Amino acid sequence: MSQAGIRQIAHRVHHGGMRFAMVAAASMPQLRDRFAAVVRDGDRCDLGRAALEIARLEYPDLVAEDSLRELDALATAIRPRLMRRRPIDDVAVVSAYLFHECGFRGDTDHYYDPRNSFLNDVLTRRVGIPITLSVVLMETSTRLGLAVEGVGFPGHFLVRVAGDESPVLLDPFFGGRPVGREELRERLRAFYGAGHGADVQRILPQALQAAGTTGILSRMLANLLRIYLERDDRAHALAAVELMLVLAPDAPEHLRVRGMLYEQLERFDAAAADLRRYLELAPDGAHAPDARERLCRLAGVAVTLH
Repeated sequence: MSQAGIRQIAHRVHHGGMRFAMVAAASMPQLRDRFAAVVRDGDRCDLGRAALEIARLEYPDLVAEDSLRELDALATAIRPRLMRRRPIDDVAVVSAYLFHECGFRGDTDHYYDPRNSFLNDVLTRRVGIPITLSVVLMETSTRLGLAVEGVGFPGHFLVRVAGDESPVLLDPFFGGRPVGREELRERLRAFYGAGHGADVQRILPQALQAAGTTGILSRMLANLLRIYLERDDRAHALAAVELMLVLAPDAPEHLRVRGMLYEQLERFDAAAADLRRYLELAPDGAHAPDARERLCRLAGVAVTLH
């Protein structure tokens, strides 16, 4: 998330968003509690169900079981086709069914449409972004007894067969096709810029580390937060960061962003509390001077109000 984007969100007044926030305030504790209950086992929690809890940001009355049954149906259709030889061969069967027969694909036209981050929408519309298409592949594979893990590659989520002797990375956004090492290096160069070219070999092993369930959920929420901030949608941004804080209660950056959103939604006491906590956790952080400045302003607001 860019500092410019956060500053923009922190200094504009968006009355429609404020009205929405007042309506949503009563339901936020329920959303947060439901999400917390689903993710309480950390990386052992049900990824599909937790992803559907994220979708409640937009669809509070979502019936998660409907989408889970869709995943079950996909797995049921694939099961007779499995060869049960090498895991990578069976995952290739899953991939071919999802991305070629069923038509799941990456949304290259409207990449930043929030619907691409909601698993229920991805299952219905059959378009998504790398991470949600990866979740579809992972959850379908899990139902077939295949261990497919996510890879938090910078800028573009990937998957691979867990524990495979010769791990092959697949790109669900582009039809589940394999991605070779040289292409991975090129993607890293493009992501970090030409100036980091010499570091690619050093960065690559870290870029290919497996992403646990909580890491996947955090990345999904971070994507949504970025979209909502860019759209100046404070209410949904606040809801997204609330769920991020369920996963990482003392993450300084999440607290700082929530504090800034609280400030613009005129919840001044809550804003001050978050900014103070941010400074306790990151007193020398890059945004600490700005946080102190905001706290001074909030103190002035409190004096005026009282």
